[in-house]
Amino acid sequence: MKLTASGASPYVRKAMVCAILRGLDAQIEKWVITTTDPVLAQSNPLAKVPTLLTDDGLALFDSPVICEYLDSLGSAAPLFPAMGQARWKALRLHAIGDGILDASQPRRREIALPQDEGRIGYIALQRGKVNRALDDLEKEADGLRQLSTIGEVAVACALGYLDFRFDNEPWRPGHPKLTAWYESVVTLPAMAQTMPVA
Repeated sequence: MKLTASGASPYVRKAMVCAILRGLDAQIEKWVITTTDPVLAQSNPLAKVPTLLTDDGLALFDSPVICEYLDSLGSAAPLFPAMGQARWKALRLHAIGDGILDASQPRRREIALPQDEGRIGYIALQRGKVNRALDDLEKEADGLRQLSTIGEVAVACALGYLDFRFDNEPWRPGHPKLTAWYESVVTLPAMAQTMPVA
């Protein structure tokens, strides 16, 4: 398998964390390519990172699909619960984690541009989404476990991205339970081996 490599992408990180937890990381070749490379667009019409090329030539994107595919391989405990309340809880957490990333990545780009009223309003809107998500996660932190589901993986990667790109906006104040949970998982091998790099 080949996975687009990006040391800074939290979505690539999430896929690699899943691969490590499933015991598949040694089977993945890092595919170094830019989103403007026409070869990527031939495999993924959206030309997005991450993209995974399976051993049988199928191109999968984006990270939720890639993570679920990886979860179908190997013999480790599944990250996507099969059915029932556990599945919906995991998928809900997955959506919150990805939602934090979806609100943070464009905000980071907007901050770097000249500020006008529209841009300031957009940045505030996205930051509000992140803050509400963090408050929600704080309420649920007692139920979080040690990266046993895709939801916990997504949340951990999202918090790591906030540390990486928004260290001037610390998320820990007001979220002591979430902080304690994150500190308990950030040093686990799957997280430690995938720390983002600029």
